[in-house]
Amino acid sequence: MVTLEQPAPAPPLAPRAWLRWDLVDRMVRDLAPGTVLEIGCGQGAFGARLAARAAYTGVEPDDAAYEVARDRIEPLGGQVIHGTDGAVPAGSTFDLVCFFEVLEHLDDDVAALERWVRLARPGGSVLLSVPAFARRFAPMDVQAGHHRRYDPADLRRALLAAGLEDVRVVVYGWPLGYALETVRNRVSRRALAQLERMPSPEEFTAASGRTLQPTRPLLSASIAAATLPFRWLQRLAPTRGTGLVAVARRPA
Repeated sequence: MVTLEQPAPAPPLAPRAWLRWDLVDRMVRDLAPGTVLEIGCGQGAFGARLAARAAYTGVEPDDAAYEVARDRIEPLGGQVIHGTDGAVPAGSTFDLVCFFEVLEHLDDDVAALERWVRLARPGGSVLLSVPAFARRFAPMDVQAGHHRRYDPADLRRALLAAGLEDVRVVVYGWPLGYALETVRNRVSRRALAQLERMPSPEEFTAASGRTLQPTRPLLSASIAAATLPFRWLQRLAPTRGTGLVAVARRPA
């Protein structure tokens, strides 16, 4: 009797990540890339899902997050590099370059965009997510190490200035994202008030990929089920919410 090995379940996602993945999943299916690079892959929750579809490479500078991502992604045939985008082998290009919740952590986001666009092959695509609307900058952004949030028009202009075309920016997160941010801001406000010294955005960023990540299977399943109706509901309001997902193409 032959016993078929069951594939490991996909890594758990936090509520906001489930809302984000709803868009990312559909966009990746439309793009159908053969090769994918994810910059700042964190603990590999999205990376494991992408590695099941394409030849995947992730880069992650945080020691602890890198170890988790490697254990999740390498059994699926992908690879994870411990480092920044500078650790990507010279001359490498990919069908799809991704960076989710990364750009807002960088002081010089313009320079990063210019570097990362060149990692997409001519005719390839760039897919990213960032927190939405500058007016919503709040304690949770400070604690996460964000330098900024992005208005849709500003993100579109930045992607065009980096040499991309066919830019599409979608707002996601309505209505659940508002409630999640309200709770997170209250928690962050209390946490920041208790600090003896205010860390720099870079210090906050170092731990951001490991903060509030679900680990228990039962909790993970509950989050997936609870967010399902909101993943459909947000599609009714693609200009309202708390986050942005953008996709664009590098000219051939």
